[in-house]
Amino acid sequence: MKYLVRDKMFAIGDDYWIEDERGRHAFLVDGKALRLRDTLELKDPDGRVLVTLRQKMFSLRDAMTIERDERPLATVRRKRLSLLRNHYRVTLVDGTELDVSGRVLDREFTVEYEGELLAHISRQWFHVRETYAVNVVREDADAALQIAVAVCVIRMAERERED
Repeated sequence: MKYLVRDKMFAIGDDYWIEDERGRHAFLVDGKALRLRDTLELKDPDGRVLVTLRQKMFSLRDAMTIERDERPLATVRRKRLSLLRNHYRVTLVDGTELDVSGRVLDREFTVEYEGELLAHISRQWFHVRETYAVNVVREDADAALQIAVAVCVIRMAERERED
């Protein structure tokens, strides 16, 4: 299932609907203003919080946490940096690790588990400049988690570029 995301709408304090490939509202991104750290909530169409994304305050390396039901679900960190590709590691609380690699700032990257593709993030399907898709490839993959991972790595890559 593909989900349509518009880049510039992820500003803190802004709310934005992510649509599925049929144009229906799938997730609401709720940017929380007036917080000490970068915080976003991903909600279902009925307003229930599915996951919360937070910038880690005191971390040696830039990191973000993904929480579900106010409990940690995953931590996203930059793994290594090369000239052409970014690499991030997503560590779930159960010890499972997901690898994120590709050209994050170009919105061309993948999320994999043990070499198996879970999600492909790309602009190639859209002609609108600030729009990209999160294509959740596996039916049993958690779509909210895959979208949260994509948003986290994009925010982290953009902060690195600014620094």
